[in-house]
Amino acid sequence: MRQQPAEADQHRLAVTHVHGDAYEVDIRGHWILVDQPLEAGGTDTAPTPTELFTASLAFYAGRYLHRHGLPRRGLRVRTEFTMASDSPARVDNVRLVIVPPPELSAARHAALLAVARHCTIHNTLRSAPGIDIELEP
Repeated sequence: MRQQPAEADQHRLAVTHVHGDAYEVDIRGHWILVDQPLEAGGTDTAPTPTELFTASLAFYAGRYLHRHGLPRRGLRVRTEFTMASDSPARVDNVRLVIVPPPELSAARHAALLAVARHCTIHNTLRSAPGIDIELEP
């Protein structure tokens, strides 16, 4: 069993059923809704958890630019993903396409790409975390 992290290192969120496949997620007082598309049995009222997961990979490109005082205007990041066709159910492939701001130099393009390849989410996928699942009585 893994050692429990210090209290200050723990991040918590709460997920509550709303209806059907829709859930409300409370993250530090920020509320988002997740659902499934109609063809998957949901009501398509919000993004899926998997869509939010892959979108989270896109955030770090903007953080890099901000951290270095570089312009973010015009920055776009698209994510595409495919699901595995075999078991277990999982994302099989994620593709990130970064469209840098127009005035960003070629040297900064390379750095932006390197940062995206080493963001927190990407690193977590490459070094999978331990996951403990419990049922509260």
